[in-house]
Amino acid sequence: MKHMFKLNIAIVFLFFISIGLKGQTIPKEELVFLTSEWKGERFPDGRPRIPDDIVERAKKIGIDDAWTVLNNEGYTNQFEGNWKMIHDDVAVVGRALTAMYMPSRPDVETNIKARGHAEGRKGNTNSWPIDMLTQGDVYVADGFGKIDAGTLMGATLATSIFSKSGNGVVFNGSARDLETVKELQGFNAFVRDFHPSFLEEMVTMGLNVPIRMGAAIVLPGDLVIAKQEGVLFVPAHLAEQVVATAEFVALKDVFGFEMIKTKKYTTGEIDSQWTDKIKSDFITWLKGKPELGKMTREELDKVLSKRTW
Repeated sequence: MKHMFKLNIAIVFLFFISIGLKGQTIPKEELVFLTSEWKGERFPDGRPRIPDDIVERAKKIGIDDAWTVLNNEGYTNQFEGNWKMIHDDVAVVGRALTAMYMPSRPDVETNIKARGHAEGRKGNTNSWPIDMLTQGDVYVADGFGKIDAGTLMGATLATSIFSKSGNGVVFNGSARDLETVKELQGFNAFVRDFHPSFLEEMVTMGLNVPIRMGAAIVLPGDLVIAKQEGVLFVPAHLAEQVVATAEFVALKDVFGFEMIKTKKYTTGEIDSQWTDKIKSDFITWLKGKPELGKMTREELDKVLSKRTW
């Protein structure tokens, strides 16, 4: 496994060398290429812009159900666990804006800062990703797991992040000022740990670039779903499918419980491929419960056509 991680890091270096980063950001055409399965709207920087309603719906789905959909589609490297959180009950859901950090080296950091400041970037390099945030973004940073002196955020930066994005963060690194940050209502952070130190000997090597978060790959614009179980990074082109299927699984469970309780159908019938009669009964049942949402027979057939759960 260690050899695989070393190989991944080497590939990342070769990737940046091959595309020639300007200002540490990936060229728009390269990002469009990497996310070519996405056919919808994009941000000016090239990131897929998942519709707001999909993001809002994603806040209510189960991460286990969403993971199952991705796994069935062959996307097996999208989840990472073992996080510490500020709040156990505050989900962080939105579109990924990524940053990659590396251990600092004087000549590299000097050149990066000089170029960034010439382009109008302010302050230290760890503030640059924050300046790029828009409403709904989730700041996702690979700080290579550094804890002591790996604090990518304290109270001041957390306030700035929340004011710009209205959202939380996911850091493969640490954060500080826990007691103060906890007072930001609605804000949450998924980090490796908390530490009282200040950030030292780290430099931003990539902004809005593909990154590795533990065992997961993350692309700018991915749908981030961070809950107690861990963090799932959903490729933008699968976001709607994942959300719709996860929503249906939750409805199916409620419907199935009622049908089994009234002895209209057996557990085996509910958990197997549905007959036309069960499908019709489900649509009728859902129409009687408008608070649970709407679904047409065509939408139901589409969801069930890929059923492997």
